[in-house]
Amino acid sequence: MKILFVLENYYPHIGGVETLFHNLAHKLSEQNHQVVILTTLKNAEDPATESHGNIQIYRKNYFNRYLFTFFAFFAAFRLAKDCDLIHTTSYNAALPAWIAGRLRGKKVLITFHEVWGDLWFKLPFMSKVGAKLHYLFEQMLLKLNFHKFIGVSNFTKNELIAQGVSPEKVCMIYNGLDYSEFKNDKHHPSEQSFTFTFFGRLGMSKGIEILLQAIEQMPSTRKKVIYQLIVPTEPKPFLNEINNIIDKLQLRNKLTIKHNLPFDQLKKAIAQSSVVIIPSYSEGFCFAAVETMAIGTPIISSGKGALAEVISGKFIQMTELTGAQLRDAMQKALDDDWQETPLKIFELSDTVDNYISLYRNTLISK
Repeated sequence: MKILFVLENYYPHIGGVETLFHNLAHKLSEQNHQVVILTTLKNAEDPATESHGNIQIYRKNYFNRYLFTFFAFFAAFRLAKDCDLIHTTSYNAALPAWIAGRLRGKKVLITFHEVWGDLWFKLPFMSKVGAKLHYLFEQMLLKLNFHKFIGVSNFTKNELIAQGVSPEKVCMIYNGLDYSEFKNDKHHPSEQSFTFTFFGRLGMSKGIEILLQAIEQMPSTRKKVIYQLIVPTEPKPFLNEINNIIDKLQLRNKLTIKHNLPFDQLKKAIAQSSVVIIPSYSEGFCFAAVETMAIGTPIISSGKGALAEVISGKFIQMTELTGAQLRDAMQKALDDDWQETPLKIFELSDTVDNYISLYRNTLISK
């Protein structure tokens, strides 16, 4: 098979979506399938074209994700000519992939990593106009005639159906993890201190402001407590918002903030943490949770979206998404008061096998 991936971001840009498609592309290549990737040129030092085995990558400078939505069609149309099908993802890459597929007569699959619906109007750091525009764009994507909508969890699959996508067009494929990358990284927190860690991308749905409220409310304790944020420096406007909250709550001296850690250092930081906090308003799957589980570090979770479905092992699930409730959960962690369930495993090999099966079924279907 020859598959065209149309993606807003791709490796070396790191995130849950990029991890999925990077792993999927290389596993497809190993099985002698060809993969063509159209994505954004994020950094000037990245090559505009690049080949790895059966993988061909084309990076175009669209300046931002919104311009990618409107101008990536031209390259997608050209690259789709001799491909068997197109695979894209929500949100910004979906429209140019769909248009290219329609004009080339190619079937287009879309992986939805999250479906927010009315949540757009409840998230912080977004104007009413911005929320309305994003909501309408999501609704438009949900009404496009993609051959298949893939949800990355049962929660996401059910949300696709609840938002009006025909159940016959929806399937579920969990994201997967290469557990061999974590075999040498096991939970070993310091005995001299207790470290609460948040790590992941900056985004309005991640609940970082709720975590900061909880830290501000935490009482003093005889234990040495460390609060750690591991986040990127982009997008800068959102990082500025978070820094403003930190200064307003006078938390600058209480927090350790790290940026853009290499993956090996990130895994080490997770392993040395006493607990990882995931206070998201919603998650479609949550690679951060599954990576933390692979290392064995306990989790405090909002339980929102797919988090209740995915998280297992040792954890505390909040009953409401407030700073006070998160403060109480953090106090439970300090008191060693955990919930515990059998550990769930999400193997990358299962994810790849399911996508390859879907590709083949798509090509033979009418």
